Amino acid sequence: MGINNNEKRITIGVLAHVDAGKTTLSEAILYRTGEIRRLGRVDHGDAYLDDSEIERNRGITVFSKQARFRITPELSAAASREAAEITMIDTPGHVDFAAEMERSLSVIDYALLVVSGSEGVQAHTRTLHRILSDKGIPVFVFINKMDIAVRKKEEILAELASELGAGAADFGPVCGASGMPDDFIDAVTLYSPELAEIVLGDGPGITDADIAAAVRSGQIVPCVFGSALKLEGIEDLLEILARFTVEPEYGKEFGARVYKVTNAEDGERLSFIKVTGGELKVREKVTGKSRNGAEWEAKVNQIRLYSGSKFVTAESAAAGAVCAVTGFTEAVPGDVLGAEILPDHPYIEPFMIYTVTGPEDRDPYLVMKDLKKLEEEDPSLNVKWREDTHEIEIRIMGQVQLEVISTIIEERFGYKAEFGTGKVLYLETVSGRYEGVGHFEPLRHYAEVHLIVEPEERGSGIVISSITPEDELARNWQRLIMTHIEEKEHLGVLTGSPLTDVRITLAAGRAHDKHTSGGDFREATYRAVRNALMQAREDGKAVLLEPWYDYEIVLPAQSVGRAMTDIRQMGGTQDELEQTGDTAKVRGKVPASGISGYQQVLTGYTAGEGKLACTPAGYAECHDAERVIEEAGYDPERDVDNPADSVFVSHGATDIVKWYDVPEHMHIGSVLRRLEAGETHYNDAGRAETADRTGSVSGSKEERARALAAEKELKHIFEMTYGTERTGKVRREARVIRPAEERDDARNQEIRAKHTRQKEGVIKETLPPLIIVDGYNLIYADKYTAELAKEDIGAATMYILERLSNFSGYRGTEVIAVFDAYKLPYGIGSEEDYLGVKVIYTAEDEPADIRIGIITSEVSGRDVYVVSSDVLVQQDSFGHGALRISSREFVETLAKTEDEIRAQL
Repeated sequence: MGINNNEKRITIGVLAHVDAGKTTLSEAILYRTGEIRRLGRVDHGDAYLDDSEIERNRGITVFSKQARFRITPELSAAASREAAEITMIDTPGHVDFAAEMERSLSVIDYALLVVSGSEGVQAHTRTLHRILSDKGIPVFVFINKMDIAVRKKEEILAELASELGAGAADFGPVCGASGMPDDFIDAVTLYSPELAEIVLGDGPGITDADIAAAVRSGQIVPCVFGSALKLEGIEDLLEILARFTVEPEYGKEFGARVYKVTNAEDGERLSFIKVTGGELKVREKVTGKSRNGAEWEAKVNQIRLYSGSKFVTAESAAAGAVCAVTGFTEAVPGDVLGAEILPDHPYIEPFMIYTVTGPEDRDPYLVMKDLKKLEEEDPSLNVKWREDTHEIEIRIMGQVQLEVISTIIEERFGYKAEFGTGKVLYLETVSGRYEGVGHFEPLRHYAEVHLIVEPEERGSGIVISSITPEDELARNWQRLIMTHIEEKEHLGVLTGSPLTDVRITLAAGRAHDKHTSGGDFREATYRAVRNALMQAREDGKAVLLEPWYDYEIVLPAQSVGRAMTDIRQMGGTQDELEQTGDTAKVRGKVPASGISGYQQVLTGYTAGEGKLACTPAGYAECHDAERVIEEAGYDPERDVDNPADSVFVSHGATDIVKWYDVPEHMHIGSVLRRLEAGETHYNDAGRAETADRTGSVSGSKEERARALAAEKELKHIFEMTYGTERTGKVRREARVIRPAEERDDARNQEIRAKHTRQKEGVIKETLPPLIIVDGYNLIYADKYTAELAKEDIGAATMYILERLSNFSGYRGTEVIAVFDAYKLPYGIGSEEDYLGVKVIYTAEDEPADIRIGIITSEVSGRDVYVVSSDVLVQQDSFGHGALRISSREFVETLAKTEDEIRAQL
């Protein structure tokens, strides 16, 4: 079926609690509209949309699938009604695959919620409806399995209205009718004041368009009763979908949204998108954007219109079309194209962490690479390498998803992965408002960032904003700071768990015209966030969060007491208790850590009659935070990868200032203090306004005087370090060293003496005990390895490490080689020993110069040489008290050492 641009085009997502008959309904719709010729069944393993072996073996939907069909007037009694072209997305119903379901919601116009007539509204049904309501997606309901239901329609409708808080109305009476029956009009006007006003007016009465508007606004939820397995009620459902839906209005400018990425049987990487504006054409170049701000450009090689596993190709796709595109090699679910805006923060995210290992003969790097491919298809896996434990971690929802992932790895990559014991993913937030300050000022670098960190509502993630005027900090620097806030998973200070549910506001910042680079603001930004969190921890305002479930337990009435006692011991609550005959139903909320594995316990004391249903209810405060924090044993002061301290320059040398002392050294006055004093307020545009601004400080005369003094001090520091500015240019000489009588600091005098010896080329026979090598810089300083690197960077690395090993063994000194891992795929960072040489591959977001600076700053009581021709590395290492050797000079030293070794042999 091609695209008909003259028909109404609607995208509908089919959602349900597991086993409500969702896939059976999708099968019945496709059969009734002529898209398939025979009915498959889930329990027979031959359903049209559940076409993967995993789905057929398990009898559940794991992957969202799309199908296309047309509703024509002859399919129902809706003679002369307009035809509609429908794209239907069948989503997983099992809670373990809720993230896959939620990604589909970003592209649907309406939801078709399937409810079992025999089971009624279940736990996951309520979760689905809550998400749909929050996202503003109108809902149709198909009450399935009425052939085996005991309750009457009226009872089920009453339950829908009560449980979902929706205007549920039976649309059966209007289907096939020439007009609208009075009882139907009474039902819909009960929920819609606008429809009631039309009925009471003098006009022609309620029309299909009027009801469609009420459905679109969420006032009315059309309901149809039937049995998908017996094809009952299908015609009525098709009719109301055709009559009471409205095609969205699309703009002329091109936009699209990626909701799924997968690999086809022919090996092509498919990006499933919905065109939300304009038109997409084959061979057209488009620009995409990811949530982290990264942009990519790709060419449309092919447009495919899928229905199940079958597809037809098209030359173009207009607004409203859902299609698969080949050629988008960098796209991931959640990316947007053209003028489309990024989707909201996801509601459902995995909260269980598992470690993953491959067979003993498989390199962890290759396992990581394979898992990263799966993460491209399912970003919620959040694959990470733990540098501290040298383990790979993934996040999943539960045991069923874990088993599916294991099967996928075995089928796709040919080996069996092992998974560790799952643990709950805790999160952290704050309950107070704090101004975090990050300052990064080693030699030839400068950046200062002030961030206000304050609590946001649960489930909001990290919200970023700015109140800094562009005349105080240029727009490009502000954008860079906000990118750095967004790009990193910031960790809390209680257990080292990810930070969430906070608003981070850029309140102030400062750059230097000549000496600020992007990396400086990255360091300052990270430190500012951490600085605020440490203040919150000190005040007892750092908060630990844990995942909670909405639970529903159905069990014999005589066992209710035991269940309620168990729930209380887990730290949960009981919100509702219902009893019908000998059966009771208990509902409430419970920590996920407590309810895990409870189904087996429930089965035991109810003789197999108890049933437990759980759906994610988001994060809330941890019920036993003290225990969890104590067991974690996390010390934020010792987390060198997430420092809260700031880097200043003192007497020409780098000085690490503890987070609690930063306010005494910062150059910009406290913005939060002025906000709380009422001297600064937010205007209607969300920007900060002050009565007076001098530099970055407003307020009293004394505050402005301190600001000016700080400016002078800052200028003086740079002039001492880099020389004065002449004719608008900074002298590009090496660091100026003042006469000894002006430098009475003993440590700096010793550094200067070492520097003088190094500049004179004097390297004594007894070399210093530690040599730190900028790995790639050394490789490209040697002609042989530079040429070898063009063909095989790995071979060049091994060759240079062997030379360093020989040097280290012969000279009796320790050697550390530092390499930028971002030059390799999936730079996860690692440390290893290679023939006596400590080899460090930095993490993807940590340049080698930063790691070298950290190493040199931590070394005390010993001499250190840093081998690099990089100016920034040299200057930074000098600031930490290390001697400097250029890579070219060290290549010559290596050659002399090797000559000596050969002579000895």
